[in-house]
Amino acid sequence: MNAIHSVLFIAIPYAAAATFLIGAIHRYRATGFKYSSLSSQFLEGKRLFFGSMLFHWGILAVFAGHLVTWLFPTATLAWNSSPVRLIALEVLAFTFGLSVLAGLVTLLLRRLGHSRVQVVTTRMDLAIELLILLQIVLGCWIALGYRWGSSWFAADLSPYLWSLLTFSPRIDAVSAMPHVIQAHIVGAFLILGLIPFTRLVHFLVAPFHYIWRPYQKVIWYWDRKQVRDPRTVWTQHRPQNT
Repeated sequence: MNAIHSVLFIAIPYAAAATFLIGAIHRYRATGFKYSSLSSQFLEGKRLFFGSMLFHWGILAVFAGHLVTWLFPTATLAWNSSPVRLIALEVLAFTFGLSVLAGLVTLLLRRLGHSRVQVVTTRMDLAIELLILLQIVLGCWIALGYRWGSSWFAADLSPYLWSLLTFSPRIDAVSAMPHVIQAHIVGAFLILGLIPFTRLVHFLVAPFHYIWRPYQKVIWYWDRKQVRDPRTVWTQHRPQNT
């Protein structure tokens, strides 16, 4: 263990976690109405749909896989004790990783190539998307070059993350890992620290309660043909709910 490893695997993770917590709370209190991804669907919808579906389903699956392996390392190793289950898990994880990659590339090309979307694109949008793209490429590289990641994640990275959580960091294992894996770890913490300053913050207020909420029924209360007659430039009377 040296000073560089201490900075990479102790200082940066704690700084990122503190920035995430303080920044997310401050932004919510200061600009609560802007606590979203600021949708651009009305500017361009077709590529957004395909890119967003691939990206979101893929990233949810990949994140869930990392989370389960971190929280339940013993169960993960038990699952991987069967070669068939291990290969199935690795193939499934890599497939979702490719889904994230394809979705993000689609969204990035849309952001760079569509003039109307460019108007609402900030430098931070491009910075965070490029950082996530690099993180995904590294993840796919690791999946191909350092196989059975779910097993060595459970054996080495899960204890490291738990040691950070209990404020007794043990970084011997991560310090000995290949540079590409170390870069992937540091990249994850950098993204965590940048979340409060980007559109990614929207996942903190995702409307999960919609899953259990009764569906909404929207009813027109007036004659649409009469009120919205396209041959009429404007209407004398505003539509009223009666």
